[in-house]
Amino acid sequence: MMSTTGTATPHVRIVQLGAGTLRALADGDLVTANLDSPVALTPYFAGPHWRSVWRMRSEQVVADPASAGWITGVVWDDDHGLAAGRAGFHGPPDDAGMVEVGYAIDPAHRRRGYARAALELMLDRAGQDPHVNTVRATVGPGNLASRNLVLQYGFVEVGEQWDDEDGIEIIYEVPAVAAP
Repeated sequence: MMSTTGTATPHVRIVQLGAGTLRALADGDLVTANLDSPVALTPYFAGPHWRSVWRMRSEQVVADPASAGWITGVVWDDDHGLAAGRAGFHGPPDDAGMVEVGYAIDPAHRRRGYARAALELMLDRAGQDPHVNTVRATVGPGNLASRNLVLQYGFVEVGEQWDDEDGIEIIYEVPAVAAP
């Protein structure tokens, strides 16, 4: 697959995780997570950097089982049998038809096109869903790689917000458009 910049992106899919896997990752229990996960996860998945995300998503799936197909999953490289990172939406479309993307790549696999490939998958899914009108991304002001990535896909800055975990974030949005 070629990206918007003409460089090859890896062939990935986003593999959704069940509530048990999400809970085990939130607890930092890689052994239990891998017993329940449809794909092999690396220690980084159960490490301290992502536990709050897994905790939030595990609680979300318990409270709203319908959100399970939308939320954060594993960026899985089919060609290499590799869990490269996590990506997904923060939840199903809201009443205004907005979804927010989120993605993070294991530092051992960064700068290889995984974030780009995951973002392309999410944009395609959003564009194919008639309930989605807008795709949002929030990016910390110091995260130039992520900012540059979303700008390449037509996102425009629409404001900023305070996130209790991440601090100040710049809000970017783009209309959801079906891929040709």
